Amino acid sequence: MSTKLISGTSLQLFRRYDHRPESVRAQLLDDDGPAYIQVFIHVLRDIHKEDTVEYVLALIDELLAANPKRARLFHHSTLADEDTYEPFLRLLWKGNWFIQEKSCKILALILSARPKNQNGIVSNGEASNSKKPFSTIDDALIGLVKWLCEQLKKPSHPNRGVPTAINCLSTILKEPVVRSSFVQADGVKLLVPLISPASNQQSIQLLYETCLCIWLLSYYEPAIEYLATSRALPRLIDVVKSSTKEKVVRVVVLTLKNLLSKGTLGAQMVDFQLPQVVQSLKAQAWSDEDLLEALNSLEEGLKDNIKKLSSFDKYKQEVLLGHLDWSPMHKDRLFWRENINNFEENDFQILRVLITILDTSSDPRTLSVACFDLSQFIQHHPSGKLIVADLKAKERVMKLMNHENAEVTKNALLCIQRLLLGSKYASFLQA
Repeated sequence: MSTKLISGTSLQLFRRYDHRPESVRAQLLDDDGPAYIQVFIHVLRDIHKEDTVEYVLALIDELLAANPKRARLFHHSTLADEDTYEPFLRLLWKGNWFIQEKSCKILALILSARPKNQNGIVSNGEASNSKKPFSTIDDALIGLVKWLCEQLKKPSHPNRGVPTAINCLSTILKEPVVRSSFVQADGVKLLVPLISPASNQQSIQLLYETCLCIWLLSYYEPAIEYLATSRALPRLIDVVKSSTKEKVVRVVVLTLKNLLSKGTLGAQMVDFQLPQVVQSLKAQAWSDEDLLEALNSLEEGLKDNIKKLSSFDKYKQEVLLGHLDWSPMHKDRLFWRENINNFEENDFQILRVLITILDTSSDPRTLSVACFDLSQFIQHHPSGKLIVADLKAKERVMKLMNHENAEVTKNALLCIQRLLLGSKYASFLQA
């Protein structure tokens, strides 16, 4: 007070509230909640002494833990001229871990409790005719997402940083602006490594909340595009295969159900033997009816996918994933004869990816199959030799003729022979 950092009224309210039993505090908040919230906001805004900041954050955390609905007090009309988000946004980046963790937890609760637009009050507590530069709801959500991504990259606390960030994300990812800013911040790739089978209670909870984040993202198209090209799908299937925790299995099955109809994900699920996994899961005694219903729905969807999947779709998906194997279609002459014109789609997209694999892959089997497939394309397409030469494949294949793996060398040689001789003599070189 002597330094005019708080007013006489604020001090009076603080004294009335501080060191009182929970029942007394509850009554004070019921009678005059917004006034106490305003005092706490002012202290956090104007006083930077660490122990004072910690103490006030602990008071706010306690009152919200006792009754989470009190988060609505921060959006009361009498606080329309207060920037309620700013102190917490600032404290996320300042001070010790206690201050950061409490600010994150409180901010997430306040943001989740905000009312919808009504009576001229904007949903972040800012009066619609206010001239002051307020932290908008979007500022707050984007600022929080930025801090959460930073925790996933470089945690401020070695044990608590990542679990705190994941816990918070699992509550706020239902917000459209959070999903978009999280994807823009490249956050999805930070979640993927956390999708792995868990053993102890602590890691099971982290896994569950991570899968909950993936489930929330499975409703958002740009996030699905990233999930489709990452290792998320095989990791989710590994988790559902090995987990005995019903809530983990349920959230993963619901996620897979959402992803089933998206792009090539349904086809990938078939390749990762998900139909067999679902059969195995259905044979177990689950008590959750939603889980049983989701398993039945997933099983039906997978059956439909198997029916719809043409051999060229499977081939395309294999090439786009960049992991090639000696599945029957590669050496099936009928497959090449029937599908050779499909390679012309999207300006020979699949052929271009196949050639790129020669540069990017280090897996001998993938390289062998890619060389073999190029030789098949040269043989079966009327202009195969010209097209492959035009796409600068020759130099890349030539390099592989000196590969340490004999299988790679053999198929690179076959491909070069076809390139040089053309389809006229190709039948003599059939492997």
